[in-house]
Amino acid sequence: MNAETSPPPAPGFAAAPADAVARGKAACVIGAGFGGLALAIRLQSAGIATTVIEGRDKPGGRAYYWEKDGFTFDAGPTVITDPDCLKELWALSGHDIAEDVELMPVMPFYRLAWPDGTQFDYSNDEEQLFREIAQLNPADVAGYQRFLEYSEAVYQEGYVKLGHVPFLDFKSMLKAAPALAKQQAWRSVYSMVSSYVDNEKLREALSFHTLLVGGNPMKTSSIYALIHKLEIDGGVWWAKGGTNRLIAGMVKHFERLGGTVRLHDPVVHIHTLGKQVTEIETQSGWKQRFDAVASNADIMHSYKDLLAGAKRGADYARSLSRKTFSPSLFVVHFGIEGSWPGVPHHMILFGPRYKGLLEDIYDHGVLPQDFSIYLHHPTVTDPSMAPAGMSTFYALVPVAHMGKLAVDWEEMGPLLEERILDELERRLIPGLRERIVTKFHYAPRDFAMDLNAHMGSAFSLEPVLTQSAYFRGHNRDDVLDNFYLVGAGTHPGAGIPGVVGSAKATAGLMLEDLAA
Repeated sequence: MNAETSPPPAPGFAAAPADAVARGKAACVIGAGFGGLALAIRLQSAGIATTVIEGRDKPGGRAYYWEKDGFTFDAGPTVITDPDCLKELWALSGHDIAEDVELMPVMPFYRLAWPDGTQFDYSNDEEQLFREIAQLNPADVAGYQRFLEYSEAVYQEGYVKLGHVPFLDFKSMLKAAPALAKQQAWRSVYSMVSSYVDNEKLREALSFHTLLVGGNPMKTSSIYALIHKLEIDGGVWWAKGGTNRLIAGMVKHFERLGGTVRLHDPVVHIHTLGKQVTEIETQSGWKQRFDAVASNADIMHSYKDLLAGAKRGADYARSLSRKTFSPSLFVVHFGIEGSWPGVPHHMILFGPRYKGLLEDIYDHGVLPQDFSIYLHHPTVTDPSMAPAGMSTFYALVPVAHMGKLAVDWEEMGPLLEERILDELERRLIPGLRERIVTKFHYAPRDFAMDLNAHMGSAFSLEPVLTQSAYFRGHNRDDVLDNFYLVGAGTHPGAGIPGVVGSAKATAGLMLEDLAA
């Protein structure tokens, strides 16, 4: 794309001045996950010639997918919230996301189920939601309304005001501190929820969301209660054909703008000279110089491996090794005979313990006998995910990362898979085993091997207050002037809205620097 054909940016977006484009500035984004592609679209929309380099055979990062025996299995994520943050990526160049992606509403957002048979349908249908709450505890309806007001306040402070702003120095953190203190950000999500509602099941229903971004509800800052407001306002959505089709739509749009995607050729080295990143080298031996480089790869991998040989790489990798990382996941993908209209798109099957189970995962690093399951059933919304008359599922359980949980996943994987299928058969799908057409599982070692995820962590750095904003990886490196981060390891954190927000923050810095 050249200066003459560059479309005007959307209002509120700072594009690079024409002279920056005329000088032929080029940028590289390492990794084609949601954050990397969102950043690449922003740069390309502003006229910066951008190349995305992805090591795997398909784009998507954690949003990879498999096609097996006629079934489509998304690796994840599967919950799309704040569709506006995605629509903005197309609007930057005067396009509409609907050209490339069909978003379908999901209702209810989640069905929550407990071992005693209690069920709770969570949605933004206010009357229905109040009825659901009243069934658990009528007195908690008023408390929930007050919690919603709190959620809206932290949404304004933590997401609207700070979600797309880079925290490059401690002063910026101090500036934000009074507002965060006013919202009691030092308290956990679970603690804050508990101050509004009394019913234990409702406390679990209103606090489990942090698990979707790798956070322990008992420790993660109450600022993350904003997720509730995000869902209430924006809804929960599904991309027709799978989350992978949203990725495919982002790639198509990026290439339409003139961007380049290089697949199946992992970056092996980021070359530096002094305080500058100079050149990217891939496994095939391909080398290219760029004016700016951003990494959407795992943050530890970026510094420890890709910047190996550079003092900054070793120094920051050492600093990262002292931080805490989010847990990993164990996921069973399976395709079965029959359609299951009674099983909603998203379910949480809570186990007999909540706090104790979280302690086992986050603190003790053991593999407990009980578990909570997130069950994904896309074919109830989108039958195209399976052959006619069949259904696609995945069952996900959080497990400790490999730095805490030392088990042989070759041996343990099949055993845990069987335990999960047993639980689903007992609680939800009678005769499940006889109906299975195809199945496979994905374990922590797969996250480590396929995604270079540090210790197999599924969400990068744990989202606790002392590892948020300024205390997270910075959107622009402190030492290497033209090296940037995007994705879960940088501000604001994991989840689709989080990494797309990080792309907005990082793009602003890169465009400003490239125009200088």
